[in-house]
Amino acid sequence: MKSVNEDSGVPAEHLEVTPVGAGVEIRLGTPAGELSLICTPDRARELATALGLAADEADSVRTADPVTVRADELRRGDVRDGDRAMTVDGVRADGATVHITWKSGAGRSWNQLYDADARITLRRRGR
Repeated sequence: MKSVNEDSGVPAEHLEVTPVGAGVEIRLGTPAGELSLICTPDRARELATALGLAADEADSVRTADPVTVRADELRRGDVRDGDRAMTVDGVRADGATVHITWKSGAGRSWNQLYDADARITLRRRGR
């Protein structure tokens, strides 16, 4: 995987992610040297989630106007419009009530109940 620093145009020489024993090693090479981090699999998953959410946030800057949908039309990956990223992690309809599991950019999860016809404004629709 190759990358370039958008400010300086200096290329990252390499980015490697490999299992190392019971951990995960992340190696990034730049003209100034190499950085190596070793973390637990759980931390690697947290990093992957954080990177995914940051990418979603960056994508959302480029999206059109927010869209409003009914609570019973929410789907996994939808991002709620607001000050902080809140992504739909799960949806379960129970008659006229919809149970939504949200996940924050920090990786916290919580459940909220909505009337099925409640209007929710989204920054971005999930895939």
